[in-house]
Amino acid sequence: MVIGGVLVITRKNPVHSALALIVTLLAQASIYLMLYAPFVAGVQIILYAGGIMVLFLFVIMLVSIERSMKEDQFNKQWAVGLVAAATLGGLFISVYVKGVSIFPEHALPVVENDNTQKVATMLYGQYMFAFEIASLLLLVAIIGAVVMAKKRI
Repeated sequence: MVIGGVLVITRKNPVHSALALIVTLLAQASIYLMLYAPFVAGVQIILYAGGIMVLFLFVIMLVSIERSMKEDQFNKQWAVGLVAAATLGGLFISVYVKGVSIFPEHALPVVENDNTQKVATMLYGQYMFAFEIASLLLLVAIIGAVVMAKKRI
Protein backbone atom coordinates (compact mmCIF):
# COMPACT_ATOMS: atom_id res chain seq x y z
CA MET A 1 0.00 0.00 0.00
CA VAL A 2 2.85 2.37 0.80
CA ILE A 3 4.62 1.55 -2.47
CA GLY A 4 1.42 2.29 -4.39
CA GLY A 5 1.06 5.60 -2.55
CA VAL A 6 4.64 6.56 -3.41
CA LEU A 7 4.01 5.66 -7.04
CA VAL A 8 0.90 7.87 -7.07
CA ILE A 9 2.88 10.97 -6.19
CA THR A 10 6.07 10.23 -8.14
CA ARG A 11 4.70 9.32 -11.59
CA LYS A 12 4.79 12.13 -14.15
CA ASN A 13 2.11 10.61 -16.35
CA PRO A 14 -1.32 11.18 -14.72
CA VAL A 15 -2.72 7.94 -16.14
CA HIS A 16 0.08 5.92 -14.52
CA SER A 17 -0.55 7.80 -11.28
CA ALA A 18 -4.26 6.89 -11.45
CA LEU A 19 -3.39 3.23 -12.02
CA ALA A 20 -1.10 3.29 -8.98
CA LEU A 21 -3.98 4.81 -7.00
CA ILE A 22 -6.17 1.87 -8.04
CA VAL A 23 -3.51 -0.52 -6.69
CA THR A 24 -3.41 1.45 -3.44
CA LEU A 25 -7.21 1.36 -3.07
CA LEU A 26 -7.25 -2.40 -3.71
CA ALA A 27 -4.57 -2.85 -1.05
CA GLN A 28 -6.72 -0.86 1.36
CA ALA A 29 -9.68 -3.11 0.55
CA SER A 30 -7.54 -6.14 1.37
CA ILE A 31 -6.76 -4.59 4.77
CA TYR A 32 -10.51 -4.23 5.37
CA LEU A 33 -10.92 -7.93 4.52
CA MET A 34 -8.25 -8.85 7.05
CA LEU A 35 -10.14 -6.78 9.65
CA TYR A 36 -13.28 -8.90 9.03
CA ALA A 37 -15.17 -6.07 7.30
CA PRO A 38 -16.21 -7.61 3.97
CA PHE A 39 -18.95 -5.05 3.33
CA VAL A 40 -16.55 -2.13 3.69
CA ALA A 41 -14.03 -3.92 1.45
CA GLY A 42 -16.69 -4.45 -1.21
CA VAL A 43 -17.77 -0.83 -1.04
CA GLN A 44 -14.12 0.22 -1.27
CA ILE A 45 -13.62 -1.80 -4.44
CA ILE A 46 -16.89 -0.93 -6.13
CA LEU A 47 -17.14 2.72 -5.19
CA TYR A 48 -13.56 3.95 -5.05
CA ALA A 49 -11.49 1.57 -7.16
CA GLY A 50 -14.32 1.34 -9.68
CA GLY A 51 -16.46 4.45 -9.86
CA ILE A 52 -14.25 7.22 -8.56
CA MET A 53 -11.25 6.08 -10.59
CA VAL A 54 -13.34 6.03 -13.78
CA LEU A 55 -14.28 9.62 -12.95
CA PHE A 56 -10.60 10.52 -12.38
CA LEU A 57 -9.58 8.98 -15.70
CA PHE A 58 -12.45 10.78 -17.44
CA VAL A 59 -11.22 14.12 -16.09
CA ILE A 60 -7.61 13.28 -17.01
CA MET A 61 -8.66 12.57 -20.58
CA LEU A 62 -10.71 15.78 -20.82
CA VAL A 63 -7.85 17.96 -19.58
CA SER A 64 -5.17 18.60 -22.14
CA ILE A 65 -2.22 16.54 -20.90
CA GLU A 66 0.23 18.08 -23.38
CA ARG A 67 -0.47 21.58 -22.11
CA SER A 68 -0.22 20.56 -18.46
CA MET A 69 3.06 18.69 -19.09
CA LYS A 70 4.59 21.85 -20.54
CA GLU A 71 3.64 23.87 -17.47
CA ASP A 72 6.00 24.10 -14.52
CA GLN A 73 5.49 20.88 -12.59
CA PHE A 74 7.00 22.06 -9.34
CA ASN A 75 5.79 25.03 -7.36
CA LYS A 76 7.22 26.96 -4.45
CA GLN A 77 5.61 24.91 -1.67
CA TRP A 78 8.50 22.59 -0.88
CA ALA A 79 8.91 24.02 2.64
CA VAL A 80 5.28 23.32 3.52
CA GLY A 81 5.59 19.80 2.12
CA LEU A 82 8.72 19.10 4.13
CA VAL A 83 7.12 20.39 7.36
CA ALA A 84 4.04 18.22 6.73
CA ALA A 85 6.19 15.16 5.98
CA ALA A 86 8.28 15.73 9.12
CA THR A 87 5.14 16.10 11.24
CA LEU A 88 3.66 12.90 9.83
CA GLY A 89 6.96 11.09 10.34
CA GLY A 90 7.04 12.27 13.96
CA LEU A 91 3.51 10.98 14.45
CA PHE A 92 4.48 7.58 13.05
CA ILE A 93 7.54 7.40 15.28
CA SER A 94 5.54 8.33 18.40
CA VAL A 95 2.94 5.65 17.66
CA TYR A 96 5.72 3.12 17.08
CA VAL A 97 7.45 4.02 20.35
CA LYS A 98 4.27 3.85 22.44
CA GLY A 99 3.40 0.54 20.82
CA VAL A 100 0.78 -1.63 22.48
CA SER A 101 0.02 0.86 25.27
CA ILE A 102 -2.16 3.00 22.99
CA PHE A 103 -4.55 0.13 22.32
CA PRO A 104 -7.15 -1.14 24.81
CA GLU A 105 -6.23 -4.26 26.75
CA HIS A 106 -9.40 -6.20 26.00
CA ALA A 107 -10.60 -6.10 22.44
CA LEU A 108 -14.27 -6.53 21.62
CA PRO A 109 -15.28 -9.83 20.04
CA VAL A 110 -15.56 -9.78 16.27
CA VAL A 111 -19.15 -9.92 15.04
CA GLU A 112 -19.12 -10.63 11.35
CA ASN A 113 -22.35 -12.52 10.77
CA ASP A 114 -24.88 -9.72 10.39
CA ASN A 115 -22.76 -6.73 9.42
CA THR A 116 -24.08 -6.38 5.87
CA GLN A 117 -27.67 -7.12 6.88
CA LYS A 118 -27.66 -4.35 9.49
CA VAL A 119 -26.27 -1.83 7.02
CA ALA A 120 -28.92 -2.78 4.45
CA THR A 121 -31.70 -2.57 7.04
CA MET A 122 -30.62 0.91 8.11
CA LEU A 123 -30.01 2.12 4.54
CA TYR A 124 -33.29 0.92 3.08
CA GLY A 125 -35.34 1.42 6.23
CA GLN A 126 -34.71 4.50 8.30
CA TYR A 127 -32.51 6.37 5.78
CA MET A 128 -34.40 5.53 2.58
CA PHE A 129 -35.37 9.14 1.78
CA ALA A 130 -31.80 10.45 2.22
CA PHE A 131 -30.47 7.58 0.09
CA GLU A 132 -32.89 8.41 -2.73
CA ILE A 133 -32.06 12.14 -2.55
CA ALA A 134 -28.35 11.31 -2.81
CA SER A 135 -28.96 9.09 -5.83
CA LEU A 136 -31.01 11.85 -7.48
CA LEU A 137 -28.19 14.38 -6.90
CA LEU A 138 -25.68 11.97 -8.42
CA LEU A 139 -27.92 11.51 -11.45
CA VAL A 140 -28.18 15.28 -11.94
CA ALA A 141 -24.38 15.58 -11.64
CA ILE A 142 -23.86 12.89 -14.28
CA ILE A 143 -26.30 14.58 -16.66
CA GLY A 144 -24.58 17.93 -16.08
CA ALA A 145 -21.15 16.42 -16.79
CA VAL A 146 -22.38 14.85 -20.03
CA VAL A 147 -23.96 18.15 -21.16
CA MET A 148 -20.78 20.10 -20.35
CA ALA A 149 -18.58 17.55 -22.13
CA LYS A 150 -20.86 17.58 -25.17
CA LYS A 151 -20.57 21.38 -25.46
CA ARG A 152 -16.76 21.14 -25.56
CA ILE A 153 -16.77 18.59 -28.39
